[in-house]
Amino acid sequence: MAKIKRDDDVVVIAGRDLGKRGKVRKILPNDRLIVSGVNMVKKHTRPNPQSGSAGGILEKEAPIQLSNVAIFNADSGAADRVGYEYQSGKKVRIFKSSGKPVDS
Repeated sequence: MAKIKRDDDVVVIAGRDLGKRGKVRKILPNDRLIVSGVNMVKKHTRPNPQSGSAGGILEKEAPIQLSNVAIFNADSGAADRVGYEYQSGKKVRIFKSSGKPVDS
């Protein structure tokens, strides 16, 4: 079971986007993930008449290291760590600070 999953709210705890919040859009191999609105880069594209794209400079999200983000706890309003607990025979993710389950 992964500590951070798709559609989790996360906050950046290191790097140039320190403090930004976003939702996890995609999890990539090698402990990287794409977070909406975080780590924006400019991508220069050429026009392609066959596909109808005009080309130019596009802004898109680049992958960020998993170790540079932490899950956002809405109750405390801050970053938090994730632990596991068995509740009625099921493994459940919980916030380390409060012990409450993470609502996915």
